[in-house]
Amino acid sequence: MRHALIFAAGLGERMRPLTNHTPKPLLEAGGKPLIVWHLEKLAALGVHYVVINTSHLAEQFPEVLGDGSRWGLRIRYAYEGPTPLETGGGILNALPLLGPEPFIAVSGDIWTDADFGTLPTEPAGLAHLMMVDNPAHHPTGDFHLDAEGALHEQGEPRLTFSGLGVFRRELLENWREVVGDFAGTASKPCFKLRPLLTAAIHRNAMNGSLHRGAWTDVGTPQRLDELNVRLRGS
Repeated sequence: MRHALIFAAGLGERMRPLTNHTPKPLLEAGGKPLIVWHLEKLAALGVHYVVINTSHLAEQFPEVLGDGSRWGLRIRYAYEGPTPLETGGGILNALPLLGPEPFIAVSGDIWTDADFGTLPTEPAGLAHLMMVDNPAHHPTGDFHLDAEGALHEQGEPRLTFSGLGVFRRELLENWREVVGDFAGTASKPCFKLRPLLTAAIHRNAMNGSLHRGAWTDVGTPQRLDELNVRLRGS
């Protein structure tokens, strides 16, 4: 995989006041911005081209990250406008900047010790999701992962989507039929990714794997503080 996409457009409302002046992916954990942990992993994997979705305080990303050359990467910024387009709309907005092959996509506001190299270069279906055990703030999980690696809406145990996966652009081919009514504008639709994932599951076209290592959804100042303590103590 030569291309990757990082979701970094969110408003970070639950992280206020920290995100009043700094986008959540640029908040520091362990001495460097959250997003830099991802950039380092992607560069180590051999990814050369990274698209970063931006909206909230978008101008800060190129100021901090530049063109990516310090990591041996080429970074392009996909500005979504003043209002974030959600995960589905964000991928759709970024597709013109991504190549035809499958791409890694990762949320800019998670931290994980997962080895990105364990992700398949070619997912068996339309996407491959890295799953994790359910955190306390999401006890019901998202999907069931069976012994063959297929994902299902029903079944136990349920696991949580980590925010890291490999996607084929074909996942969005019929997005209008799946999503139906959407917010945003005709040129920049705003919609979530979840309906597309569910539709792919119904077609038996969604696979996954379980990561049992460290993972944090940095959704609140408390979780960021806890992550900082762990990283500085390791």
